[in-house]
Parts: sequence; C-alpha cells; structure tokens
Amino acid sequence: MYLKTKILLAAICAVAVASVYAAQPILTEIGRDLGVAPDALGWLVSVGQLGYLVGLVVLVPLGDRLDRRRLIAFHLGLVGIGMIVVAAAPMAWAAYAGLAFSGLFAVVVQTTVAYAAAISDPAERGRNLGFVTSGVVVGILGSRLIAGALTDIWGWRSVYISLALLAVILGTMALLALPSDARRPARPYTELVSGLGRLLSDPVFVSRGAIAFFLFASFGTLWSGMALPLTSAPWHLTETQIGLFGLAGLTGALGAVRAGHWADAGKANRVTGLALIALLASWALIGQLPWSLTMVIVGIVVLDFAVQAAHVSNQHILTVLHPDRVSTAIGGYMVFYSLGSAVGAATTTLAFSTSGWTGSVVLGAAFAVAGLAAWALGTLSVHGTRRGESESARASR
Repeated sequence: MYLKTKILLAAICAVAVASVYAAQPILTEIGRDLGVAPDALGWLVSVGQLGYLVGLVVLVPLGDRLDRRRLIAFHLGLVGIGMIVVAAAPMAWAAYAGLAFSGLFAVVVQTTVAYAAAISDPAERGRNLGFVTSGVVVGILGSRLIAGALTDIWGWRSVYISLALLAVILGTMALLALPSDARRPARPYTELVSGLGRLLSDPVFVSRGAIAFFLFASFGTLWSGMALPLTSAPWHLTETQIGLFGLAGLTGALGAVRAGHWADAGKANRVTGLALIALLASWALIGQLPWSLTMVIVGIVVLDFAVQAAHVSNQHILTVLHPDRVSTAIGGYMVFYSLGSAVGAATTTLAFSTSGWTGSVVLGAAFAVAGLAAWALGTLSVHGTRRGESESARASR
C-alpha cells in the first residue's frame, strides 16, 4: 500500500473518531452556551458513543456487501452533516441530535480499517493496520488539544465547523484517490448482520473481544478520570494544561505502530500478552500522581503504547481468520471496545468519589489483570483445540 494511501486512511480515522470525542475538553463551554445542566453534560459525549454503538451493528457489515471506497466517502459526508447540525444548534436537543447522527456514521473508522486490510498484501497487512489505526488515537487524543485551542480563539462552534469541512474534504479525496475495492459476490445484508451473532461461537473472536473490553475499560479509566485529581491539590492544573497530557499518550500510541510489523512476523498473540503486562505495569507509575507528574507521564506513554499494540494485534488476528467478512468481524470486535470504554468512563468517577485516585488506579489495574486473564484463557483454549485436532488426525490414520 502506498504511503499516501495510508496517510489518507489514517486521516479519515482521525477526523471520524474526533467527531465523537471532541466535546470532552469543551463540555463546560457547550453546556453554558446551550443551557445544559452540569449533571447532564456527559450526554454530549454519550449520545455520540451510543450512535457509534448502533452503527457498529447496522452499518459496518455493509462493508462486506458494498464498495467500501464509496461507503467511506458517503459516510464521511453524513458525519459532516451531523457536525454542521451541532455547529448551528440553537439549543441542546439539536446538538444532541447532531452528535448522535454523526456518531452513527463515525463507524466509517471500522469500514476504513477493513478496507485497509482488504487491499493490503498479506505480508504487510499488520503494519498497514498499525499505521491506519494510529489515526484513531490521533483523533481521540489530538482532538483534546485542538478543540481547546479552537474554542479559546473562535468559540466551541468552530470545532464542529472545522470537523465538518475536514469530513467533506476527506470524503471527496477518498472517492477520487483511493484504489478500487474489487469485491466478490456479496452476501445478503441480513446474513451479514446475523453473522455478528454467529461470531460469538468462535472462541478466538470471543477471546479477542473480551481482551478489547478490558483493554479499553482500562484506557477509559485513565482518560475519563485523570482530570479529577489534576484539577485538585496539589496540582490545580487548568483544562489546557491537562490537555497537554494527551501529547504523552499520543507519543506512546504512535510508537506502537511497530506492533503491526510484529504481527506480520507471526507474533500477534505474543505481542498482545506482553502489551497487557505492560498495561498492568503502567498503572504502578500512574498511581504516583499525587507525588510525581513525571512518573505519570511515563506511565501514560506506556499505557497508550500497550493499548495500541494489543489493539492492532487483535485486529490483525481477526482479519486473517475472517478474510471473507472483515468488516463484520471488526465491527463485532469494536462493540466490545465501545462497551469497555463506556464502562471504564462510568466507573472511574465512582471509584474516585469513594476512594480517591487510589480507587481509580486499582480499578484500571483490575481491568488490565482481567484482560491478561482473558488472553491466557483464550491462548490455552486455542492450543487445547489444536492438540485435540492433531490427536484425532493421528487416531484416524
């Protein structure tokens, strides 16, 4: 795959996922302008995530039926429309509607990842997936910095105007510049959607889904809860200063692009296990937040490296095992991702309110341990199945 193609696909992922997460650092400004009560501000992010969850089930499987290149362009255009609705919202209900609508079609991220896997040579599929999915991390963490800066200069509506323009531009570029997506005869749509349920009988898919759930629950525990102690004593950091921590996460996550090369070398499962061990270790550093920001920054780099490395490896394994339904497999996998992110975000504030930052750290580490257990059980299950098949084959001779 040409570098310019990979850059375009990564940019599409970044803009699409930013449409869901851009509200996080500017919730107060949006709420103040639209009259949203403080205890309801979280819905400005949640409605987009709910739309995203629905899109994973009903829209992503279309990638195994329709031309993914055109689907990417069409869905980006609809994301742009949702962003325009948010930017022009006169009151809260219109913003909620625009965010839910754009979240629904932001699953173009998964169609893009499936497209990258489909047009890649098998020998370089992992490294291409690593490069393209790095755009997701850029969108999640980078939007924290950019949204805050744009809001300070031109107001929060400028964030969504910018995202709308980028979505339309990238959609046009995708239609004109991406290689064709040659397809075999398509399965009926109903069969593709029902195929999500049948994937649950695949032990590898269930194992990777469970790992994704706990992986991103741990990720959500950090990024949804870290602002709470940083705005308190002894640090008293501003929102802009807290947003700069996203640069540390971005450094770690982009460093994990190398995980795709390891996956191409047949080490995807081993990389996942080592990444989960690193994730657990990162919480020991992040737990030092009351005393040392330097150790926290190192911990953030390690955590985001681990999350991205395991995520790339998981997707590589699933695209290899399900080459005839790449979009469906990735869409189903990402349902676990979305649920894990939501659980992490919801439980970290509760843990902090009852036990302080120590409670949040224990929670994040517990999710990492659970992910490691899911990986170990999945590995043992696959090895046991293979041993049984070998013994049956020898007995039949």
